[in-house]
Amino acid sequence: MLTCGRFLSTSSAATASFSPLRTLTRSLLRRPHPRLLSSASAAAATTAVEPDTKGSGGGASGGGGGAVRPQWKASIDFKWIRDNRDTVADNIRSRNSAANLDLVLELYDQYLALQKVRSSQCAFCSNWGSFLIMLTMATISNYDRWQEVERLRAERNAVANKMKGKLDPSVRQALVEEGRIRKNLKEALTGLEEDLVELTDKLQLEAQSIPNTTHPDVPVGGEESSVIRKQVGSQRSFGFAIKDHLQLGKELDLFDFDAAAEVSGSKFYYLKNEAVLLEMALVNWAISEVSKKGFTPLITPEIVRSSVVEKCGFQPRAQNTQVYSIENSDQCLIGTAEIPVGGIHMDSILLESTLPLKYVAYSHCFRTEAGAAGAATRLCLVKLPSLCPFILNRGLYRVHQFSKVEMFIFCRPEESDKWHEELITIEEDLYASLGLHFKTLDMATGDLGAPAYRKFDIEAWMPGLERYGEISSASNCTDYQSRRLGIRYRPAPSEPPLPSAKKGKAAGGPTQFVHTLNATAVAVPRLIVCILENFQQEDGSIVIPEPLRPFMGGVEVLSPKSK
Repeated sequence: MLTCGRFLSTSSAATASFSPLRTLTRSLLRRPHPRLLSSASAAAATTAVEPDTKGSGGGASGGGGGAVRPQWKASIDFKWIRDNRDTVADNIRSRNSAANLDLVLELYDQYLALQKVRSSQCAFCSNWGSFLIMLTMATISNYDRWQEVERLRAERNAVANKMKGKLDPSVRQALVEEGRIRKNLKEALTGLEEDLVELTDKLQLEAQSIPNTTHPDVPVGGEESSVIRKQVGSQRSFGFAIKDHLQLGKELDLFDFDAAAEVSGSKFYYLKNEAVLLEMALVNWAISEVSKKGFTPLITPEIVRSSVVEKCGFQPRAQNTQVYSIENSDQCLIGTAEIPVGGIHMDSILLESTLPLKYVAYSHCFRTEAGAAGAATRLCLVKLPSLCPFILNRGLYRVHQFSKVEMFIFCRPEESDKWHEELITIEEDLYASLGLHFKTLDMATGDLGAPAYRKFDIEAWMPGLERYGEISSASNCTDYQSRRLGIRYRPAPSEPPLPSAKKGKAAGGPTQFVHTLNATAVAVPRLIVCILENFQQEDGSIVIPEPLRPFMGGVEVLSPKSK
């Protein structure tokens, strides 16, 4: 399955073993405005390249006054992007991406021009100096300068031959002067190399902002264009005035938002009494149920490097980011266990026999929720004034810190669609067993994040809030993340290796990128909202769903505290 990222080299490890000529070739094939050599001194006249300040590229790093350098390199298939230009452009538009495809292709064309020079000229370039001059010739638009470089090359060879024999002092001095010309040429070519380095840096940064391709069945449009693919249960009929989870929690003494606001700020909370047991029950129940499906339980780090966050498709330094960054460090708090689990096999080559690798991970999650309140407030005031308590995200629905159980799969490319269906089925079975009424949505292109090829959301009915609210999602990211994280697998050989096969040579053909998928098993606060509001009784008590009771120490009902 093709996506917007393919490797230009077979592996990052191979870079270290390049010959000097190949290393130079790789480093020279960069930057959009090569320097021009003057015929007299070969001094370099630079063409400045503006730094990328948009922050759209995953690896952008805000630094000093120079051009922005990528902190890491994604393995992007530029040829596929160029060959499928119309498809990529349509995909960028339908997903409301800010990626600049025209600029990416312009930079890639410049890259290819230099590649062509290398491949056509290196056949008769016998040494480092000859290759440098041939590459420089490709950057000179004036025929006279081309001839000048040819002349300098011939003179350099002649000088080198003459210096081998016995020479008069005057002749030797003349040759030394000619050597200075060659030195100037080398210095000018060094400037050329610096400009070319900037080409691939700029190309990499721009291309990193191109989103993943999209499944052909995904509906096109904004969130309102999403399609219901399944609905389970029905809204419960209440014979009494229902309460929202905030009022229920207050009467049952389950959480304290006021004290948390004094201690930590808004959108934080204390869980108390049976709410603590309920959180632990949800976590342990989810891990227990998902582990039965062959998932390996994990507890992950909750602080990770910014580069890992970026490689997973998030933007820790962008405007209105959801990521908390740690000041004066390259680390962030995680917003989901998807990030540390995605990085667990970073820069690895897995054996095909180990796939799929399935993990169920517990972690705390931290999100800034920047920009969410403003958009919600506008919607509340303009369209849904009766739903303002929900739209303004009061209570547990949208908070800065929460516990979550996440499922994550690494698999072969041809199996990712199958495992995507498996993940959404697990989610649906979990929530159905709790007795929740919910619907599963195939999310439209405008609601897909950059990594997602396809995403299913589950929205459960929350009667106290008088609407459906998202409780989970399941995404197939194909090889978007693995190309950035450097996670491949080696296909098993179709036949046993021949006895004559070279020792140490890997069997099974070239490595391929795995596909990654993620899905929420339990986002604790939102399931607490669902349980409190859906299973409330007229006397203010809450009936605990039967699957959770063994994990609640046998507690079946949460009753109001006696005054």
